Amino acid sequence: MTDTITTADGVRIFYKDWGPRDALPLVFHHGWPLSADDWDAQMMFFLEKGYRVIAHDRRGHGRSTQTDTGNEMDTYAADVIALAEALGLKNAVHIGHSTGGGEVARYVARSKPGRVGKAVLIGAVPPIMVKSDKNPGGLPIEVFDGFRAALVANRAQFFLDVPSGPFYGFNRPGAKVSQGVIENWWRQGMMGGAKAHYDCIKAFSETDFTEDLKSIDVPVLVMHGDDDQIVPYADSAPLSAKLLKNGTLKTFAGFPHGMCTTHAEIINPELLAFIES
Repeated sequence: MTDTITTADGVRIFYKDWGPRDALPLVFHHGWPLSADDWDAQMMFFLEKGYRVIAHDRRGHGRSTQTDTGNEMDTYAADVIALAEALGLKNAVHIGHSTGGGEVARYVARSKPGRVGKAVLIGAVPPIMVKSDKNPGGLPIEVFDGFRAALVANRAQFFLDVPSGPFYGFNRPGAKVSQGVIENWWRQGMMGGAKAHYDCIKAFSETDFTEDLKSIDVPVLVMHGDDDQIVPYADSAPLSAKLLKNGTLKTFAGFPHGMCTTHAEIINPELLAFIES
């Protein structure tokens, strides 16, 4: 089924909730500027394995309210707290890609005892993306300023350029390009609100998740492709794994940022192994 919850500030959060209600819940958190639909390959795989699969559209994204406020990580996490409460989730596995990985880190760090059993960060933005004295390996702020400028100038074209090139590694020699995947990325992006997408660039690039990661006790699998052109590998996954009390790093040689889509046949069994371990 699909439904919505309404948050304390009146925002409608759309979600999908498929599978047996008494099965172990897996909650999927999408990346910028996408929607729950980005997890189709994972949700269908785990549904067939007997799991309860849940995915929501972040505020301002997909079918949720096109918010002009609250487009930052604290509110994103609060929205997930409200969703977990509404659905009565216990011992759930939270799986986040890219910006969704940041959302997972902040949510799990703040979740009530018993709500979360495990977590997975895939091509995720933590610990922090932007370059600073504390994070010399990060990307310069000018990169994210460029994202903002491109979004304002021509969001529709920008949302074709990103999936056509770096997101899925379709700009690499010999890449097997899928026009359908590109257009589906565009479709999801254009469903959301420009203001929310603009604000979210700051949220995913400048939020520091160091203390969140340090405070998480549950097992966390950190998965990342070493040819990720969106969230560079060296300044993300290895650093996150070191900060986690119970973190495991799994690196995928040559895989792009959008590897859950391009390499679902490899990623899904890896997720299953971790969930069942």
